[in-house]
Amino acid sequence: MINSAFFFNVLRFILLVLVQVLVFNNLNFFGYINPMVYILFLYWYPIKQNRTTFIILCFFLGLFVDIFSDTLAINAAATLTIAYLRPTIMRFVFGVNYEFQSFKLNNSTKAQQFTFLALLIIIHHLVYFTLEIFNFSNSLLILQKTVSVGITTLILCILFSTLFSSKKE
Repeated sequence: MINSAFFFNVLRFILLVLVQVLVFNNLNFFGYINPMVYILFLYWYPIKQNRTTFIILCFFLGLFVDIFSDTLAINAAATLTIAYLRPTIMRFVFGVNYEFQSFKLNNSTKAQQFTFLALLIIIHHLVYFTLEIFNFSNSLLILQKTVSVGITTLILCILFSTLFSSKKE
């Protein structure tokens, strides 16, 4: 018997990869802004699941996006970085509440959810664009792309998060 949470996570994984590859990789806002909404998988993934499985899934998430985007494992490296740093980011954002066994992302405040998502996106984009440009003399370009693509990604991720929220108010 397949667990419904497992099935739901696999469905999210597949849909986010497809949406990223088929839709958002083909969008170019202002000529260079391509939102990376597949980061939502790391935001939505259950907190108390097996960490090894989570890191492996994140590697494959980044790898599949890389394969279809022809980006030479840059997405995989950036996604693995934030997957590894996710518990630290969660401790920073949620504090003591993260340590409780009954902690759920939906029970936290909107400001905490926004901060958590924003930190995931900033770290991902900083690693991604540093590896893409791979020249520290272009630090200003790295920061410019991180901020512009990050803001666009954050807006779209918040939009998707509110549209597909499991919490009914």
